Amino acid sequence: MRGVTTPGSVRTRRTFDGSAVAVATSVMNVATYGFTMLAARLIGPSQYGAFVACLSLLIVVQVVALGLQATAARRIAVDQANVGAIEHAILALTTKVSLAVGLVLCLLIPAINALLNLDSLVTAAVVAVSAVPLTLAGGQAGILQGERRWGALAVFYLAGGIPRLVVGTAVILWRPDATSAILSVGIGYLFPLAVGWWALRHRRTPEGATPEHSARAMLLESAHNAQVLFAYFALSSVDIVLARQVLDEHDAGLYAAGLIMAKVMLFLPQFVVVIAFPDMATPDSRRRALVRSLVAVAVLGGIAVVAAEVLSGVAMVFVGGSDFGEVEPLLWVFALLGTVLAMLQLQVYAVLARQGRRSVLLVWAALVALVVLGSRIDTLDGLVAVVVGVDAALLVVLTAASLRIARQAPAAPLAADPVA
Repeated sequence: MRGVTTPGSVRTRRTFDGSAVAVATSVMNVATYGFTMLAARLIGPSQYGAFVACLSLLIVVQVVALGLQATAARRIAVDQANVGAIEHAILALTTKVSLAVGLVLCLLIPAINALLNLDSLVTAAVVAVSAVPLTLAGGQAGILQGERRWGALAVFYLAGGIPRLVVGTAVILWRPDATSAILSVGIGYLFPLAVGWWALRHRRTPEGATPEHSARAMLLESAHNAQVLFAYFALSSVDIVLARQVLDEHDAGLYAAGLIMAKVMLFLPQFVVVIAFPDMATPDSRRRALVRSLVAVAVLGGIAVVAAEVLSGVAMVFVGGSDFGEVEPLLWVFALLGTVLAMLQLQVYAVLARQGRRSVLLVWAALVALVVLGSRIDTLDGLVAVVVGVDAALLVVLTAASLRIARQAPAAPLAADPVA
């Protein structure tokens, strides 16, 4: 006899599934960080610099995959009647876009080689080819996220971290250089792709034509999502570039060490964004999902800020050790910066969930303000204060806008909000 599904059992299952995603994303981030640290020790400083440069380019390219993921997740979450049509359309679009991205990067191999100062066309070619599975996986993750298949998505994220650490380390031990390191990353992208293919092998059959989910409509939405995420990533990364420009080499190194704490706090609550996004895309649950998610990230961040102050000596082990001791008094500030960035990331995804247009301009404006104000600073403390201030101001404005819009009458599910 089949058991009756009660509201309590549904909540328990959702909590368990949410915990699985939380654990999976944490393991993925730890494994990715571990592989990067091992690569630094195994291939040496000069080769490591080339590897990080290649990795940075792939992170920029990744906004295409994230844009496709957000499009798939949002459309499936708000239009359950046409899930089959959306699945087929987004997978077809993702295939075309990934091949186009790979082709463009292949044509740019000489430019990539020169720009990143690689002295190796083979390494540049590996970067170009790696972009294909990276982009393909974005559409798959979006479908799993929109359908709230948290168990499959958890396995997907685990496959994105553990194989890179295990297989990647083996490849680098075989041949310790930048080409092998970035090849390991490319091979690592194949594992979540395989998990996504397996999870989506039995797709729903489209029940008819759906003009609102045409390839053109989804491509335009994905492009919009990608440029919003690019603006956010630029905002969250430009400070290290500023530090290299306005601070001396010693203080810039201290700032870079402090940013390790900030990045930990940025990635720690990443699972909250993943789980909340489908609900933030649904007008009826948008406000509740946003408020609960902001509170969850703020609580996690508050605990980390206190821990970074009270246990600063322990935290220093993970941000460079005694050589960077001068940054220890500021670790709690960097933990605060990471928390603000994590909450800001949640707000950016809230903008994507409602397909806001005007709110995007605020992100670009904050980026310009940070560059202008940061370029006038010449102290470590001053730069940290400016970065936290600009990011916090943007967070307050976006939060106020999101809550105001969420209180208004729900818009058509698939329509962009022109005042958002």
